[in-house]
Amino acid sequence: MEWRDEGLVIGVRRHGEHSAIVEAMTRAHGRHLGLVRGGRSARMRATLQPGNTLGLVWRARLDEHLGAFTVEPLTLRAGRLMESALALSGLAWLGALARLLPERDPHAAAYETLTLVVDRLDDPALAPPLVALFEQQMLAECGFPLDLSRCAATGAVEDLAYVSPRSGRAVSLAAGDPWRDRLLPLPAFLRAGGLDALPSAAEIADAFQTTGFFLARDAFAARGEALPDSRRVFLAAAARASADGRS
Repeated sequence: MEWRDEGLVIGVRRHGEHSAIVEAMTRAHGRHLGLVRGGRSARMRATLQPGNTLGLVWRARLDEHLGAFTVEPLTLRAGRLMESALALSGLAWLGALARLLPERDPHAAAYETLTLVVDRLDDPALAPPLVALFEQQMLAECGFPLDLSRCAATGAVEDLAYVSPRSGRAVSLAAGDPWRDRLLPLPAFLRAGGLDALPSAAEIADAFQTTGFFLARDAFAARGEALPDSRRVFLAAAARASADGRS
């Protein structure tokens, strides 16, 4: 068995004295692991770092085997990201999100977005809203999409301000106002699914409140897990980076 692909490294662990097992989110083959012989050498360590994009050749005798990677550096951004506490914490959290996906299950759109987000992880203005959008995308990839297209109560498409925690559907300002204390906030950029302009700190916090609720309840609790500490660490780093930028 053999295939060629590109992949973003999300994890590395040692294997024996000289080798390493690399976990990568690949474009066409999903989240995939492989053995890199000699992966603990001084020459290879800089290449096999989370955040780097590699050209991968995977070989195994049978498809169900771990197999071995032959790697080629494509985009080595880890050295730059290691200089940022925000980026380092973001890499840990993004890796935890990617592990929600079944191993070897292709998710090309998630790979493309993940690469875009990692490229900007050391930007304190862009990283937090991009991570929030990726959290929303991962909910959909895992089978728990938020329906933010129209009001669940009235069908209106204007003035959508809330998300129902029960259904994950949008609710308009007028329909939801009597129950606003029971509803989750819906910032405009989360509904749009992209960034036409940088959202405010309050909008970013609202987005993380909403995506965090559904990730904890639907994605992680379904696996018998709590929301990973890496998310809390990333949010704290983002808050510090934002405060530093204002000072």
